[in-house]
Amino acid sequence: MKKLIVRPWRLVNGSLQWRILWLRHAKFTVGVTGIVRDADGNVLLLKHRFWPMGRQWGLPTGCANRSETFEDTVRREVREETGLKVDVGELVQLKSGYRLRLEVAYEAELVGGTLKLDDFEILEARWFAPHDLPKEMQEAHRLLIHRK
Repeated sequence: MKKLIVRPWRLVNGSLQWRILWLRHAKFTVGVTGIVRDADGNVLLLKHRFWPMGRQWGLPTGCANRSETFEDTVRREVREETGLKVDVGELVQLKSGYRLRLEVAYEAELVGGTLKLDDFEILEARWFAPHDLPKEMQEAHRLLIHRK
């Protein structure tokens, strides 16, 4: 039986193989988070409009677009949500989340820009010292900030 499958598989070209694999396997949404710090070590937190009440504070986060690197996702999300520019650094988390979601997080450093909120998604943005984070924040984000 295996030989019956292997022979035709080897005859099809690479792009057709990729299409077959794509149809056969799970599709994932990739959630990308940036742990944005300023020169003093403070962390940028955003109060997200669509997050659950009592847990609206969290790091800049969004979904990767097709054909976008995860580092570019961090840059884009921070810029879209806050108007700020960042340099993306070390990958600090890569894990599967619930169902078909992959979670990725990077350290990032503020390098410029002027704070201008996307008031559709973001209610407020503030810099917090890592030892003085708001109680109403995502616990997963708190753990990312304090992982060192």
